Amino acid sequence: MPDSNATTSLAGQFGPLHQLLDYGGPVMGVLLVLALIGLATFIYAILVGVLFAPRASRTLRDAVSRWEQAPGHPVIEEAGQTRSGLDRLNPLPAVVARAMQGVLSGATETQQRETVARLAQRALQPFESPLKIIEVIAALAPLLGLLGTVMGMMEAFSTMASTAGRASASQLSGGIYQALMTTAAGLVIAIPMAAMAAWMEFRLRRLSTQMNDLLVRVLSVTTEAEPEEDSDPVTQAEVKQVNLTEREREKRFAHAAG
Repeated sequence: MPDSNATTSLAGQFGPLHQLLDYGGPVMGVLLVLALIGLATFIYAILVGVLFAPRASRTLRDAVSRWEQAPGHPVIEEAGQTRSGLDRLNPLPAVVARAMQGVLSGATETQQRETVARLAQRALQPFESPLKIIEVIAALAPLLGLLGTVMGMMEAFSTMASTAGRASASQLSGGIYQALMTTAAGLVIAIPMAAMAAWMEFRLRRLSTQMNDLLVRVLSVTTEAEPEEDSDPVTQAEVKQVNLTEREREKRFAHAAG
């Protein structure tokens, strides 16, 4: 008797879930698993965003402003330093400091941009995987629901065919009701997943824009100083041309006087 009571209480606790699995069949089980995976992925993405998001703090923005005025190693140390708490997990100060070091090291513009792009991609990589998973779940859930509906309708019409058309309308409507539950479940899962994916993509783009703005400001210090290097060769060429002209005049004057 105790075992039967325990079984009855357990069935009472999981009664709705058991009914969903009975009505929807294996497709409903797959949809429930996808819903759990999507919810866990969204919670993981929120935790990653709180801990490892590349945030542009006020200290970092001030360091970049001073870098534009007077680039040097003290500014790099100021930009790379992190405070206690969540700032230690912020990858953006290290990326900005590495970009400043590349500018002072005399590397070419192509090398600097490739290095900075690789570091920025690595900083945003933890946010891309959860976004892709949620997008895939939002796309697959309606299709799986439609598949469950088709399978349920096939089973309902197969039952009606086995009875030689003597199936009642209540039996046929009950089969259709069970079949349509998978479509409803797929839509219920897909709609919030699509909203989560849109919000995560918006946040990822905003973080990427903030990071790109700071890095462009850092790298623009060297691109603005490059045109001044090309002025010396032109000036030297003009001086050589003037000297040659004066020498030719002196030779002609000497020849005429001789």
